[in-house]
Amino acid sequence: MGAVPVSPTPPSAGAPRFDLPEIDAFTRPYWDAAAESRLLIRRCGGCGRAHHYPREFCPYCWSENVAWEAASGAASLYTWSVVHRNDLPPFGARVPYTAAVVDLAEGPRMMTELIEVPEDGPRVGMRLRVAFRAAGAAEAAEGDVPVVPVFRPVLA
Repeated sequence: MGAVPVSPTPPSAGAPRFDLPEIDAFTRPYWDAAAESRLLIRRCGGCGRAHHYPREFCPYCWSENVAWEAASGAASLYTWSVVHRNDLPPFGARVPYTAAVVDLAEGPRMMTELIEVPEDGPRVGMRLRVAFRAAGAAEAAEGDVPVVPVFRPVLA
């Protein structure tokens, strides 16, 4: 599962970025794992349910007994939308792209991007596998832009 390059047209220097999360001490393990092409989720020690996005408590039973867990990277497509216009940098340089919601094999639903969409288009229930998109070379050299999980179809 290598990193997938981003669009060759980066936002202009100094332009605000709307695609980058704020990394803090709590989410650092998630982003560090993504940089190593590993997807992490959180699992509750109280009720046993997995959740995503990472939270410091379980959204189901409110327990604070939650821990990081490696996800399999397998998912199925729940829904999607092809975005043809987005004025926020750097999305405008990447249109069209496919925004998606996927059901992870472990149970949680996750917002993401679908890449390498087949010519006949996406379909609900399509089997997917996680991939990781690296930032542009300039940002990656600075070390402050995270690698993000995206999903691609599993070829039959």
